Amino acid sequence: MTHDLDEALFLGDRIGLLHAGPRPLEVVTSPVTRREQLTDGSARRELLARFSSPAERDDLGGHDSAAPAVPDSPTAPGTASTRREALTITGSLALLAAPVVGSLLTSGARTAATAATGPAGHDGGGEAATLRIGYLPITDAAPLLLAHDSGQFGRRGITTPAPILYRGWAPLVEALQGGNVDIVHLLMPLAIQLRYDAKVPVKVLAWNHANGSALTVAKDVERVEDLAGTKVAVPAWFSVHNVVLQKLLREAGVKPVLDTAPSAGARTTQLVVIPPADMPTALQSGSISGYIVAEPFCAAAEVLGIGKILRFTGDVWKDHACCVTVVRETLVRDRPDVALRATEAIIAAQLAIRADREASARRLSEGRYLPQPLPALERVFTTRRDPAYVTSGAIRHPEWESQRIDFQPHPYPGYTGELVGAMKETVVDANVTWLEDLDPAQVHDDLVATDISAAALDATGGLSAFGAARVRTEVIEP
Repeated sequence: MTHDLDEALFLGDRIGLLHAGPRPLEVVTSPVTRREQLTDGSARRELLARFSSPAERDDLGGHDSAAPAVPDSPTAPGTASTRREALTITGSLALLAAPVVGSLLTSGARTAATAATGPAGHDGGGEAATLRIGYLPITDAAPLLLAHDSGQFGRRGITTPAPILYRGWAPLVEALQGGNVDIVHLLMPLAIQLRYDAKVPVKVLAWNHANGSALTVAKDVERVEDLAGTKVAVPAWFSVHNVVLQKLLREAGVKPVLDTAPSAGARTTQLVVIPPADMPTALQSGSISGYIVAEPFCAAAEVLGIGKILRFTGDVWKDHACCVTVVRETLVRDRPDVALRATEAIIAAQLAIRADREASARRLSEGRYLPQPLPALERVFTTRRDPAYVTSGAIRHPEWESQRIDFQPHPYPGYTGELVGAMKETVVDANVTWLEDLDPAQVHDDLVATDISAAALDATGGLSAFGAARVRTEVIEP
């Protein structure tokens, strides 16, 4: 079961649509082969034409329409909430037209609980609280997972049940939006898109990590220019991966395209969205020539011998953030003390990771938080400026002395502003009119819980504990 049409096209030979009306289930054979399913826009259009009524086609096909209101949004209409009114995430479409029963029931339960015990997601009993963690199986989630595993949350009066693993960004966002989880890691551009496009009231508490991603390619790819005429995968349209990849392509004189077949002669590369877990398989099969994504999927390609690192993203944008810790705004507004202590727990976990990277990788594996092989995790956490990467060109700025993945919580305002500006020049398969009028200088103070972030950092040793300064200048050199 999936809400992601692109995922259905890629994984399924036969695809069914659940309807709320008189024809509850319709199943057809996928109109294209699996290789073509990765990117063929005509397949999506054919399925929409076969599966939906004219009114549904207007809803499902509308990348040009504004993102719909969602149940937790202050502007939500409060009635007729359907699956086709769900968020359009990473350029994919929500398939199901059935009511959002789970989210509405969860919302109702929270309302009843709040009346008796306090704000949603907490027991209301003095300082105690419960936060449910949602995550993707990538190293970006390490601070959240290890703060849970090591008891950092518990020592601060916060109960965290077993973290819930999600396979893709869309279901993780829906879980946060619907109240099934309370604290997650999200791609920073996705957090921006959620707040200002989809009107989902989210707040950033801290950076989860810095760097931790790479452009991984087939073994016969030697330069970014070699990607012309091929397909390259990104995990989401609204991701720093897409931003950095397009900077690299433009620098190499290659034009990114979306719904057009790639051409070596025209020097174009077609970008496609694939869930991170499916990227190594797609690379191995030859469906794509490369992918840019969070670790450890890049290290896994190296360990499995199916690909190589062409460029580390942290060598393009020095010590950039990728994922950030995100909660619903109600937590920050109604229980700032809980938000503060949760942020302190995450920062403490980041310091512990930096103190013993090898043990952290081992615990993520032994605790079954991440399913990738331990050698891949160890490569991510412990490999530092391998001379072979300098020789190959994967690292062009060894003087930056950047870690393959690093952990630093302070959300730099300059980064947020630079990111918003970069998003405006990045091609995505979505309506971005909302982005055109967004003021980069104003986003940071609105999106980030700056007071909580600063107080938590001060309570856990300050930026000096991370060897970082309070102010920095963004360095981007593709």
